Amino acid sequence: DLVTTQDKNIPPAAQRFMAQRAHAHTAEVKASHAVSVSQPGAVTRLIEQAAHATTR
Repeated sequence: DLVTTQDKNIPPAAQRFMAQRAHAHTAEVKASHAVSVSQPGAVTRLIEQAAHATTR
């Protein structure tokens, strides 16, 4: 899960709670809700890490 600390739609605390409840690995980035637009590299890295973790 990528927690966006500047999100105005979903508060970071709520994001962290949902990720913890799902037993998700998390990363945090200083970005808004539109993180895929403002920080595409961070999103790409997280997706690549998840893909590698499931193919081992």
